Amino acid sequence: MRMPQSWLQPSGMPPEVSHVPDGWDDDQIPGALREAMRALEAVPSEFVETGNSTYAWHNIGAELAQLTYDSSRAGDRSASVRSESASIRTLTFRSAHTSIELEVTEDSLLGQVMPPGEGTIEAQTREGVITAAAPIDEIGCFSIEPVPRGPFRLRCRIGHGTDVATGWITL
Repeated sequence: MRMPQSWLQPSGMPPEVSHVPDGWDDDQIPGALREAMRALEAVPSEFVETGNSTYAWHNIGAELAQLTYDSSRAGDRSASVRSESASIRTLTFRSAHTSIELEVTEDSLLGQVMPPGEGTIEAQTREGVITAAAPIDEIGCFSIEPVPRGPFRLRCRIGHGTDVATGWITL
């Protein structure tokens, strides 16, 4: 659904509206609202689903831990120090109060949550399916087997009230 040409600025972009123009009468407003509703209905359902899943983490109440280190991106800096590349990939996620250190091996994810404490950690798909869950021991260590395939995130719940979700990971 296209916006009427009379609504567009010379740049082709719709104007910001902070009030109804003086030239409008009460009969024009319902028609404009109907047209706006039809334009809203024209948004493809896949687009709406993608938008909803992108922001789904806002509903879970977990603090977001961002990726701050990825050994696969360390690249040239490590080449001058080592003669061969490491077979284990390391990732670090940090939030305001928690860090998650992760080592990716061929068949598992080994990690530690700091500050330490007993709890659980889950690997979740974009659809919210839990593909693996593991206990976190009293020193914050955990092991997830097998390594999740496709995009996933980790959600960590520690007994002292910590609830953290990482950003999306694709290995």
